[in-house]
Order: sequence, then C-alpha cells, then structure tokens
Amino acid sequence: MSDEVEPGFVRVRLDLSYDGKDFSGWAKQARGQRTVQQEIEEALRTVTRSSETYELTVAGRTDAGVHARGQVAHVDLPEAVWAEHAEKLLRRLAGRLPHDVRVWKAEEAPAGFNARFSAIWRRYAYRVTDHPGGVDPLLRGHVLRYDWPLDVDAMNEAAEKLLGEHDFAAYCRKREGATTIRTLQHLGWERDASGIITATVRADAFCHNMVRSLVGALLFVGDGHRPVDWPAKVLAAGVRDSAVHVVRPHGLTLEEVAYPADELLAWRSREARNKRSLPGTGCC
Repeated sequence: MSDEVEPGFVRVRLDLSYDGKDFSGWAKQARGQRTVQQEIEEALRTVTRSSETYELTVAGRTDAGVHARGQVAHVDLPEAVWAEHAEKLLRRLAGRLPHDVRVWKAEEAPAGFNARFSAIWRRYAYRVTDHPGGVDPLLRGHVLRYDWPLDVDAMNEAAEKLLGEHDFAAYCRKREGATTIRTLQHLGWERDASGIITATVRADAFCHNMVRSLVGALLFVGDGHRPVDWPAKVLAAGVRDSAVHVVRPHGLTLEEVAYPADELLAWRSREARNKRSLPGTGCC
C-alpha cells in the first residue's frame, strides 16, 4: 500500500486537541452521534467552500470520553484549495469549530507522511486522585476519583513487569483481523504536589481499551487488592480477565504522537502495516 498523494492533491498535517466529554469518540459513526472527525471534516468543508468532504486520517482513534492534547491527523486537499486557504485556514477553523475542539497547526506534510502509520509512538496520560476530599471541581472532567489510598511504588513495581513487546490480548478488546501484539515502551506513575497521580503510558501503538485496562489492573495493585505480580500473570495468561476493570475514559488524554525523521516516514509507514508475531509463534 502506497502513501503517495494523488496527483493534484496536497497532504496537510493537522495538529489538534479536544475535550472528549461530549464526543462519541474520534471516528464518524453511522448512528449519527457527535464525533471529533465529523466536526473537523464539516468545518473544513465549510471554510474551504468545498462541495465534498475530505476525509481525515488520525494517529489515534480515541474512544468516547477520551481527551487529546497532542492528536495528529492528515487530510489530502486539492492543490487549488490548499493554495487559496492555507494562510487563513487556522483562523477560519477557529471561527467555525465548536469550543471543545481546536486545530493548532495546519501545514503541508513531508513526503511519505501518514498520520497513523508513520507514527513511532503515542503517549497517553491517565490522571487519578485518592484524596479523601475528591477531585478539584475545575479538574473533575479530567481526573478520576479513587476511593482507596494508592501505593505509587507498588504500582510502579508492577508496571515494570509489563514493559516490552508482548501479546496484550488480556488487556485489549479483540478486533477481527487485528493483532494485539504491542511494544510497551514506558509505563510509570508519579504523584504531584497536589496529590494527583499520573500514569504515563507510551507504546508504538495501542489496541482497543489497552491503556484503560492496564490502568485498572495497576490501581488494584495500588489499593492492595491484588499483589504486585498479578498484572504480569494476567498478561502471561493471554486471555481477557473479568477481574481487570476498564477505568472510566475521562481520566485519559492522548498527550503526544512522535514521528521519525522525514526520510524515514515512508519506511515507517510500510513497517507499521506489517502484522507482527512474537518470536517462536509463527503467527500474529
């Protein structure tokens, strides 16, 4: 599959953020629920006075209620449309988009760029507080309230055993034809001065519900209901465990998407499309 842009079109990279509270996720849905993709595509069509909708490709298809601070997408626009609207596109989108989604940058993408397949990692943050008073009212839409005191050191110890390339089937909702093999590059917890505990999770890619399931398992370690080695045992079992709680989406934010040097974009895109298998398995 090629990432070459059709003749007469320009690939445009969009950097954006949104509050996921009132969205039914990123992707357009047949049932007509409000989605981030739909809002941006409709705004692009309006501000460029186009008769057709130009479809976005996104780095991470976030679920309903999940936020994004560092989301990346691309769209292929006709050269004439881009030439006419490039300089004023951001300002016009700001006037057309609802206040819970913003586009911060719109620029011509380098050759070989694909917002989804060229990415080398995505970084999420999940925020939770175990303060007995609850969540700061100004942060209530972005921080999970947890009713039990949490041991951050225990959660970090458990998290270390999950790093590396594994089949994360135990922590993912399986999708037909999709692999659940992922490389978890970083997973760590830190409590700040205000008492908010943030899990930082970075991987080459994530399967459905992976971050929220990992967080749920580690919270059970932090509150003492499960031993430190339990999340790793669940991972090794390779099947969904009913004891793994998928935490609520509002504590989760896509913080950053990283890409390689321009000359490696096309190579990375081809590489990411290959289905992976673990050593010795012979299949995906």
